[in-house]
Amino acid sequence: MKLPADLELIAVLAGAACVAGVILAVVAIVGTNRPPRPASSTSSIGRLWTGSSDNPRDRRRHQILLVCAAGAGALAFLVTGLPVVGLLFAVAVPGTPWLFTVGRAEQRAVARIEAIGEWTRRLKDVSGTGQGLQQAIVGTVATVPEQIQEEVGLLAARLQAGWQARIALLAFADEISDPVADQVVAALILHLSDRGERLGDVLGSIASAASAEVATRREVEAKRTQPRFAVRFLTGMVLLVLGYGLINPDYMRPYGTPGGQVVMVVLGGIFVALLAWVRTMSLPPRAARFLAPPKLEEAVR
Repeated sequence: MKLPADLELIAVLAGAACVAGVILAVVAIVGTNRPPRPASSTSSIGRLWTGSSDNPRDRRRHQILLVCAAGAGALAFLVTGLPVVGLLFAVAVPGTPWLFTVGRAEQRAVARIEAIGEWTRRLKDVSGTGQGLQQAIVGTVATVPEQIQEEVGLLAARLQAGWQARIALLAFADEISDPVADQVVAALILHLSDRGERLGDVLGSIASAASAEVATRREVEAKRTQPRFAVRFLTGMVLLVLGYGLINPDYMRPYGTPGGQVVMVVLGGIFVALLAWVRTMSLPPRAARFLAPPKLEEAVR
């Protein structure tokens, strides 16, 4: 028995609402693991378009993904005539890179820790020549590792511009946002207050500890490779099945009814939620920092 058109429309709208609810739930779950961001005057719609990154390249990549997602969703809807398929393809375009690049953030974090340890060793060597701390920091700019080159250059520029050394160092630690950098900055701030002669020993110990942490985190990251590959393989198979449905109408015909659309919403929502859950579990917990943000209004003497 054919259902009335109004009932079919209600079923389709209900399916779309369920997909939107699943997406919002996933965003809420993943968002709880991110550090809080300062309040911004940008509207929610503007942040959705520009993304959360301050890097222009990342913003352009985010905008391209959104445009491609809208195009893929519209194309899938036109080919199959099923709105839920269009929504699933629209979610898959930005969601697939988000899932497949799960290890890159950890790799960048490990590389930054290694760079901090290397910079700390260079700072130890330069400060051991008898130069003052500020002159030693400025002297390391030319040889600083690429991963923290921008932050160290900004630190040196602030010191040369007359910022208080303590405030400039705290701002540097806040920009790096890593406990290892907090240890280095804490040692430097203590040296500013007591002028001790063991700064080189302390910096050397921190650099050695950073190297040990890099080795440990790389070993853990290597062990996460196999389960992540399994998740990516399953995701790829599901995407191939959806792609096969686009070119084979008979395969998608059972989902053409309102009941089939509801089933597709439930299955797709559960699959997306499970992928987000697995991705969240595969990420290491964010290490807690112990230095407070600086008061920038006290920066200039």
